Amino acid sequence: MTFTQNSEAAASLTISTEVEDIIIPPSDLWSDEPPLESDLHRDQIELLLACLKWWWRERTDFYTTGNLTIYFSPEHITTRDFRGPDFFVVLGTENKPRKSWVLWAEQGKYPNVIIELLSNSTANVDKGFKKQLYQDTFRTPEYFWFHPDTLEFQGFCLVRGTYQPIEPNDQEWLWSQQLDLFVGVYESKLRFFSPQGQLIPTPEERAEQEKQDKELAQEQAQLAQEQAQLAQEQAQLAQEQAEAERQQRELAQQRVAELERRLKQLGVEPDTQ
Repeated sequence: MTFTQNSEAAASLTISTEVEDIIIPPSDLWSDEPPLESDLHRDQIELLLACLKWWWRERTDFYTTGNLTIYFSPEHITTRDFRGPDFFVVLGTENKPRKSWVLWAEQGKYPNVIIELLSNSTANVDKGFKKQLYQDTFRTPEYFWFHPDTLEFQGFCLVRGTYQPIEPNDQEWLWSQQLDLFVGVYESKLRFFSPQGQLIPTPEERAEQEKQDKELAQEQAQLAQEQAQLAQEQAQLAQEQAEAERQQRELAQQRVAELERRLKQLGVEPDTQ
């Protein structure tokens, strides 16, 4: 839906009651975001979404999306003076598809985590106006920004109403208390890491890892089978060698007995000592 369609929706859903005039802003609004800056920006958003959704695949109490309009004031339906975050997460809400995030239709919930992807044309807004808005109006507990080209990365947490920088760990990752995950740069991409430091995979990465694990398990099983067969062959060879040695001893004993018999026939008493 376009800006014009949203404006028409706003006008059509303004209701006047017989008792008093109550303006009810519309809640079924389409997102109205401009195209993303580049393929890098689109791929980065899709990567964050895929990883977090896979990690929380058993959960139903969150909503995460990217490049979606947040309507936090009825005036923004017509003024369009604010663009939605590139990526955000709302906790304690229903996980369902949405056309946009309409604050008055979502029990007044603002995002718990916001990530903006910087570009040369948006960096000043993301670091200035938006940071101030997320701090003072949204009261979003954690705000991060990341530049897909320069890899600039920084994060803030709300402390007594003011954003304070999040201190990085030894890997230069930042801890997100809201997500219970680390956020950091890995192979030139912004990624999530478990509290134990494990990379949160995409479904494709997980499938590839499972494929490799399966192939490794098959190789190990085949190796174990070959080792068992080799051990069986060695045991059989040892048994055959023992049988050959027994037969050689019996043959030697038979020869000695035959020799003693012949000596006795000749009247010679064999020395058996």
